[in-house]
Amino acid sequence: MNQSAEMQDVNATTGLPLRGMRVTVMGLGTRGGGLGVARYLVEQGAIVTVTDSKPAEALRASLASLADLPIRYVLGRHEAVDFTPSGAELVIRNPGVDRNTPLLRLARDSGIPVEMEMTLFFRACPAPIIGVTGTKGKTTVATLCAEMLRAWDPTTVLAGNMGGSALARLPEIKADTPVVIELSSWQLEALDEHGLAPHIAVLTNISEDHLDHYDGFADYAATKRTVTRHQTQCDTFIVNADDPDAWRAASMTQATVVPFGLVDRGQDGAWSREDRLLWRQQGQERVWDAPATLSLRGAQGRANALAAMAAAMTRGAPPEAVSAGLRSFGGVRDRLEPVATVAGVRFINDTCATAPAATIAALEVLGSEGAIHLIAGGADKRADLSGLAIAIARDVVAIYPLEGSATPALWTLLVEAGITPEGPFASMEAAVNTAAAAARPGDVVLLSPGCASFGIFQDEFDRGAQFRDAVAKFTATVPIGTVAMSMGSG
Repeated sequence: MNQSAEMQDVNATTGLPLRGMRVTVMGLGTRGGGLGVARYLVEQGAIVTVTDSKPAEALRASLASLADLPIRYVLGRHEAVDFTPSGAELVIRNPGVDRNTPLLRLARDSGIPVEMEMTLFFRACPAPIIGVTGTKGKTTVATLCAEMLRAWDPTTVLAGNMGGSALARLPEIKADTPVVIELSSWQLEALDEHGLAPHIAVLTNISEDHLDHYDGFADYAATKRTVTRHQTQCDTFIVNADDPDAWRAASMTQATVVPFGLVDRGQDGAWSREDRLLWRQQGQERVWDAPATLSLRGAQGRANALAAMAAAMTRGAPPEAVSAGLRSFGGVRDRLEPVATVAGVRFINDTCATAPAATIAALEVLGSEGAIHLIAGGADKRADLSGLAIAIARDVVAIYPLEGSATPALWTLLVEAGITPEGPFASMEAAVNTAAAAARPGDVVLLSPGCASFGIFQDEFDRGAQFRDAVAKFTATVPIGTVAMSMGSG
């Protein structure tokens, strides 16, 4: 089912008879998605049970935000009855819940459909959706694209895999509202299961990530490519022509393919030409100066700008809006985010670099900015860390690994590459203080882990928050007048 083509048929009831339906929400979480879907279901008249393996005390803030709603809770455990016809007619899984968990198999085997917040959103959204996915850059591309579209239409909505609820934005959306949604691989799983696709799909790139969740890289890459599987000839697929694993999807789609890449291939699409961004459509060209924003520098940043530009132009934004978006874009929180400059040392938060390729890209961008003191390491996602170790040995003057299940393997690779790490560190504050003490004016202290956050952090956003807090505490200890800049993107 294509999102735009069948919108009129499903818009009135989200395609599901929710009123009076018994719905189990599996996974409340702490970042907005579970809360948003629970609230939405109640508002639609469903009879809602929320179940989470975490105990109530770990979900205190989430529970408080839903305290006004008639929801039944099963916390600290799951009960099988809530996944069978005697307990539910529909199951909604949180993105943090594995697609193959036994209780979800029980629900499917019992004939109970399993949805996610994003499938409900796609069914209910009255406007064509721009869906952005990829291993690296999807948040930056989605945000920059929305900035461009907002310069054209201030009602533009940006949502998705960003910590909030897309469903909560539905009241703002009309048939002509530009809508940009960031899509994770978990959300793509559900869209694929139910035959849903965005009207304009963007695939930034594919590299190793989340291999603890998938049956190897091929499985993960195939999931990313499903973003275009259910598109029709009425849709558009914007894809990275420089990335072989992403480009494979160009031969698998019915949609109109719009390529982007760092080398102008002479065909329609979005291309880099010297220090400019080029858009070519039906032989007509438009160019813009490449932006100087930190998060849009380097090969990855340039590719992100091209992808965002292609999506905005395809959606109908005029060139002037693209120019305005490029000028106003200041980066994205937690992604190459400048936090402060203290006594000439720059502190940069790139906590959302949770895959090795993302950290390698950050080192490429910052290699000309000064000597890099890198805070990295964390939880294992079964990714190959050898390339990351090589990049660290080449581009970093010192590394301060955080404790985590991936760190011993990274440590061994670093030693083999001739690097002696500091630590490992059991807290962000200790890592920041040690790096700050070693850094000199002109140096950069960079948090770019290349690994997942779980263990000593709640998630990558908590990790970024702890970095900002640690930098603020360090800043308070230095003499007045040596803090040249203190800023953030949110």
